[in-house]
Amino acid sequence: MLKKINSLFVTMFGIGKLPKIPGSYASLFTVILLYLLFHIFYVPADIFLFFLVAIFFISLFAINLFIKDFDDKDPKEVVIDEFIGQSIPICLYEIAHSETTSPARVLTFYFIMFILFRIFDIAKPYPVSYYDNNFKNSFGVIMDDVCAGLYVVAILVLYMIISS
Repeated sequence: MLKKINSLFVTMFGIGKLPKIPGSYASLFTVILLYLLFHIFYVPADIFLFFLVAIFFISLFAINLFIKDFDDKDPKEVVIDEFIGQSIPICLYEIAHSETTSPARVLTFYFIMFILFRIFDIAKPYPVSYYDNNFKNSFGVIMDDVCAGLYVVAILVLYMIISS
């Protein structure tokens, strides 16, 4: 029973078992979910950030439990790391933009964050590649996506500085 619950958690309720591009599906699901949470249900982004930190620590244990019998220590069906990495720039964007913004503007930034995250997650520039190559455990699985998310944050901050 615990193994099944853990599998549902790390695969985001089976999204990780979708064919071809499960990481992209998980990232897209995350973008849609966070839009609903922040703009339809009005969940405060700072409260969600505490939830995200909890998910990070739970994932360290859950992923290790899931991959212990795998030869590949970063199997494609583990996509909770995409949830964490994709959530970082969106959550920080929401915290930085607490004032009401037009849905079109928010959706534009969410789309940009989705595309940038997928680029950084797939291309794996340093230090994303460092974590991916040197840590064959849950820490490496999660940290490469955290770094990709932080690259997105850096690009958005740079954009905001240049545009202001």
